[in-house]
Amino acid sequence: MSQPPMISCPLKQTNEIDWVYPLKAYIRQTYGDDPERYAEECNTLNRLRQDMRGAGKDSAAGRDLLYRLDAFTQSPISQYSLAYEKASIIFNISAVLSCHAANQNRFEDTGLKTAYHSFQAAAGMFTYINENFLHAPSTDLSRDTIKTLISVMLAQGQEVFLEKQIADRKKVGLLAKLASQAAYLYAQTVEGVQDNFHRGIFDKLWVQVAQIKHHHISSLAQFYQGLADDDANSHGMAISRLQVAEIDARDAVRLAVAFPSSVSPASNLSSETGPSLSEACKNHLANVQERLAAFNKDNDFIYHHTIPAGSSLSVIPKLPAAKAIPVSELYQGQDIQRIIGPDIFQKLVPMAVTESASLYDEEKAKLVRAEAENVETANGEMAASLDYLKLPESLNVLKGGMDQQPSVDEGFRVWCDELAGHEPFGKAFEQLSSDKIRINDVLDRNTKQLDMEESICEKMRSKYGGDWTQQPSSCLTSTLRSEIHNYRGTIEEASNSDMQLLNTARQYESDFDEMRSAGETDEADILYHRAMQKVGTMRHKGKNGMLSPPLPQEGSLLDEDYGEGGTTVADQIAKVEDLLKRLNLIKRDRMQVLKDLKEKASFLYAGFSNLQLTLGVLILNKKSISNHESQLFQAELEKFRPHQNRLLQGTHKQTALMKELTKAYSDLLQDKRVRSEQARYEGFTRQRNQVMAKYRRVYQAFSGLIDGLMRAQSFYTEMGETVENLEKNVEVFVGNRRSEGAQLLAQIERDKSINITGQADRERDRLRELMERMSMEPSTSPTKSTTIRPPAAPRLTETETHDFTLNKSPPSSNYYSKPSPTKNMAASLHTPSALSQGYSQTSNNTYYDRGGDPLKPNGSSSVSDPYNPMAYPYQSVSSPPTAGQGFYYPNHAQPIPQAFSQHGQYLPQGYIPPPPPGPPPPSQMAFGNPDLAHPSGPGGYAHYQQPRQSGGPPTQREQHDPWAGLNAWK
Repeated sequence: MSQPPMISCPLKQTNEIDWVYPLKAYIRQTYGDDPERYAEECNTLNRLRQDMRGAGKDSAAGRDLLYRLDAFTQSPISQYSLAYEKASIIFNISAVLSCHAANQNRFEDTGLKTAYHSFQAAAGMFTYINENFLHAPSTDLSRDTIKTLISVMLAQGQEVFLEKQIADRKKVGLLAKLASQAAYLYAQTVEGVQDNFHRGIFDKLWVQVAQIKHHHISSLAQFYQGLADDDANSHGMAISRLQVAEIDARDAVRLAVAFPSSVSPASNLSSETGPSLSEACKNHLANVQERLAAFNKDNDFIYHHTIPAGSSLSVIPKLPAAKAIPVSELYQGQDIQRIIGPDIFQKLVPMAVTESASLYDEEKAKLVRAEAENVETANGEMAASLDYLKLPESLNVLKGGMDQQPSVDEGFRVWCDELAGHEPFGKAFEQLSSDKIRINDVLDRNTKQLDMEESICEKMRSKYGGDWTQQPSSCLTSTLRSEIHNYRGTIEEASNSDMQLLNTARQYESDFDEMRSAGETDEADILYHRAMQKVGTMRHKGKNGMLSPPLPQEGSLLDEDYGEGGTTVADQIAKVEDLLKRLNLIKRDRMQVLKDLKEKASFLYAGFSNLQLTLGVLILNKKSISNHESQLFQAELEKFRPHQNRLLQGTHKQTALMKELTKAYSDLLQDKRVRSEQARYEGFTRQRNQVMAKYRRVYQAFSGLIDGLMRAQSFYTEMGETVENLEKNVEVFVGNRRSEGAQLLAQIERDKSINITGQADRERDRLRELMERMSMEPSTSPTKSTTIRPPAAPRLTETETHDFTLNKSPPSSNYYSKPSPTKNMAASLHTPSALSQGYSQTSNNTYYDRGGDPLKPNGSSSVSDPYNPMAYPYQSVSSPPTAGQGFYYPNHAQPIPQAFSQHGQYLPQGYIPPPPPGPPPPSQMAFGNPDLAHPSGPGGYAHYQQPRQSGGPPTQREQHDPWAGLNAWK
């Protein structure tokens, strides 16, 4: 976690100047001495100044060897005053102290203490400048600028002390008071920095940093005070304070997020300023929200305290912890002589005399400051008195100013000129509406794409079950859907703002048209008079509401005389005007006298002769300076006495004239002729204020609409770019998901094909094993006959098995590698004709095991079996079998030319093989899976029928099936 950044003051810079020649000329002209005697001293002073130019803000020696451009505006300043050089050096000492404090690592105790002390020391040095150097020639040394820098340093010192107490986990009540004081100091800082920024002195980033810290530390104060209130069982007040803290924290986060990433070198801030402030503000906001949620929950379920409004909360007490350290305390206990070194020009002017001359200059400055304050006070009293009496404006009314048509206010004319040429707002609102529709359409398309992709994914998952391993879309689209939802909410809020702007435009549409027309046709005065006429301010109004010429019998008060005797109104007004003129003369004379006093007391006016005279007097009296210093200064300051006396006399005259003016004007207002006109003037003033207030609101509404529409257009432009980027992300996501789904679907098909092929191989092996078990050993055989093993049936290839399984083509019927040259009865039984004539539809010559693969006849029987019914030819029978038999043999058997069968066994003439054994139990009759597809063709599944359910009566054909029991022989 990074530490919050601090503001540091930039240094005043200067150019390289050779002081040797000017110093020698100064010594020759002022002291009348040979300057070559002081060549070494001049070179030493010049070298010290060059050293000061090289000391930087990161140099530790910069605090001791300090160094004339303006520090903020970089404007060149030329001065012949050593006091300006001294003030510049003190300013740079303060600036280096602030830089030294800002660069400390405050996570360590040493760095934190150093920063705390340096900020206070910098504030003390700036305070010394404000108290001892007046009429600075540069803006960086002006009183307002220095005052702002003092508040910046003190606020940062208070913040550093607060950081230390937070790290030490002090009581929350103490932390709240410290934070309240820091927030108060930052409020002053914001005000001063903004004023200097508007005057072009401070960088804009200083304003942003001060505002962020003001909101952040104000939130800290409310947060810790809320914790303290909760500890004191004031749970409702604690929640209210945390709500206020959350508002301030949100403001701080908003400003911190908007802080620019690149900073100007003039601000003395690093590029990490924005991220550091944003991190600190966001962490604090999360902490406040967490505590607020916990407090609300406890209050809802346990305490049930009423939550007061934030505006009714009491002010948090303040506890100052940072103060400006005076220069006397800053170097207290140190050897000042060792720090500043010996007097370089001690041979030229003794140090005591130099100090006395400096004290004398300070006495002159005090005298000038005192007189300037007196003059400022007198001018303020005079202005306040005249403003209270409404002079001299009210005299125009008394002299007949109301008989003239009211002049157009210049502000009103400027407003009309600014509205001139501006197009109505209809097109702008239409553009906003179209932009909003376009953005909503993009969001709708994105939502539709995500919904369609999710629907396809779930349909494939429903179809393929566990084989569809693609991750659900809902887990992956949560971020995209959340962004779409947030953007919709943002657009909705923007729509509400647009509606407010539209309502404002409709409300003031007629006023906008009037002011626009008046500005374009240069008829602002006509519109103004018409508005005054509507509110009844015109004195002479006709029946039709238009202005009528003034009545001839109505004149001004100066022409009226009611015969009461005494002083006329004209004489009273003339007396008041004469007193006003005399007061203005006194004020002008007072300002001139003050100017002369400043010039006489300044070094520029007195010239070198004044300094030479002063130093000469001091040198002549150096032995008695310590005893008669005050008397000597008093005698020297007496030359300013005439100016002081003139200023004092002017103040007395002003006081007397103000009393006389007040009395004369009061008598004038008591006249009944004046009172009626005064009442009309006041009514006119109120009605004119109404007109100006109305059009001021119209102009402010116009300016607000312009600003609001510009911000709305910028918002919709940025939002359009944002949703376009979102659409690209959605398209990339949907494309990736489709590609992934296609690959997964292809993989499922490949795996399914491989699994079917493997299953066919396994079933074939099982059938072979079953056929081997079906082989029978002869019980009575005198000798073991030798048989010839027929060649093994070829295995189906992977392609054949695949085709067999998928019912694309019938399986191969060539089960023998070497068929017998003679067609015997066993072979003829496997032909389609034999199957159709000799076998029923229920019992085929193909058997099924539990896996559903067919048994290939004669393909797996052992050649060692002495009894193989398929190896013998069948004799023809003379008549078909009866209804109870399962087979009948057609009369197509032919004589066997050889006495040996296919397997080499001897067959007697007319031998008929015995029938196979009886059927197995009913539970073993169902072989294979009847739900699977069965290939057709010879040896295929075309004649397979659904096996009878157990428990039903056996049919006649099932009872006499001679091959039904083969599967039971295991």
